[in-house]
Amino acid sequence: MQLKKRQIAFLLFLIVATAFILLNRNSRSAATFRTAEGSIFGTTYHIKYEAAQPLDSLILDTLRRVDNSLSLFNQQSTLCRINRGETMQADTMLAEVMRLALSISKVTGGDFDPTVQPLVSAWGFGFEHRANVTPQMIDSLMQFVGYQKANIDEAGIVTRSDSRVRLDFGAIAKGYAVDCVAELLMREGVRNYMVEIGGEVRTAGTNDKGQAWHIGVSRPSEAAGAADNAAVISVNDCAMATSGNYNNYYEADGKRYAHTISPHTGQPVTHSLLSATVVAPTCAEADAFATAFMSGGMERAQTVLAEAKKAGLRLDAFLIYSDEKGGMQTWATSGMPKP
Repeated sequence: MQLKKRQIAFLLFLIVATAFILLNRNSRSAATFRTAEGSIFGTTYHIKYEAAQPLDSLILDTLRRVDNSLSLFNQQSTLCRINRGETMQADTMLAEVMRLALSISKVTGGDFDPTVQPLVSAWGFGFEHRANVTPQMIDSLMQFVGYQKANIDEAGIVTRSDSRVRLDFGAIAKGYAVDCVAELLMREGVRNYMVEIGGEVRTAGTNDKGQAWHIGVSRPSEAAGAADNAAVISVNDCAMATSGNYNNYYEADGKRYAHTISPHTGQPVTHSLLSATVVAPTCAEADAFATAFMSGGMERAQTVLAEAKKAGLRLDAFLIYSDEKGGMQTWATSGMPKP
């Protein structure tokens, strides 16, 4: 009798296991690579993912929620309302981004600073109006710049040392949005995907050819449209972000300088770093550190990377810089993924 029960139990196990295998096989066979594309945050997104059903509406909903939280162009976003003093309560997304932003600000010694927006605005996002910028203006604005002037508590309440301190998470928000979409795809059972928003990328698994994802890093070029790849990097189950103005730099004393405003001086940076590409576990981290490196320059970037390695942070970088003769050179950490 006992033997018969065991035989029945084993038979039931085989039936259930067979059904599970067939169901899983059918599910996988129905999965196909799909593409979702569109515009968001003043840029474009391009997403490839393998799934049995299209997830475009869920992806767009996720992107809109990020926009409603972190956008400076959406006047009803939580961030805009906080900057106007209408509320000090951060939503879940803004709280997560602000905590990460402030931690990276600390790690980079303020090279990444989410309060630098007044300076960037004063310089006109470039140099067209730099003749109108005076030392007195910069000194006045510097009173309201510094990541230490903003904080967020455990309840998500944002405080600023002065109401004129403005928060801007534009240098981390795209990367964070990439992470949000990637996490959505994983919750939906997607294991192979590439999420790209405005050049910031996160991948998992393989592409539609069963190969690792490879992402190009553009080489700075004087001729519009003439840029090529300085490197092609294998990005597998991690994220990559690049900061740099490929066709938007100026020359002085025989050197090229990227158009980035230093939160330390309030002035355009005067170092030779033209492009910083960072590989990290999350795209928000990669995005923020790439911005920090463009702000701090070559030596600061190398110092931060060395300290990050000692601290056990998974952080690698590929840097393009101008040498003493005005030529372009590259430098990379030993752990940078190779093609």
